Amino acid sequence: MERIFLIILGMAAVTYVPRFLPLYVLTRLEIPKIVIDWLRYVPVAVLAALIVPGIITANRQVYIALDNSYLIASLLAFLIAWRTKNMMFTVTVGMGVVLVLQYLN
Repeated sequence: MERIFLIILGMAAVTYVPRFLPLYVLTRLEIPKIVIDWLRYVPVAVLAALIVPGIITANRQVYIALDNSYLIASLLAFLIAWRTKNMMFTVTVGMGVVLVLQYLN
């Protein structure tokens, strides 16, 4: 029983320390404005890195064509998001376009 408790305690430390140390160190540093401005692009870059491969690939190959329903829907969704700034409308239209295009193919 003591061994299991030590394992749980060790796992908690291994999980907590990597999260706590950067927070502890960065709260005591004066971060330059250029770094803060640069860090604002990280979420957008990560989101793009997650979404774009699913849009432009099929069967592990780049597939940029007019019959790629995901690509067409994403381009339309981008335009709608840019113009309306309404996430719910953008997602609904994007899903609807994919549904219609896949039904037609």
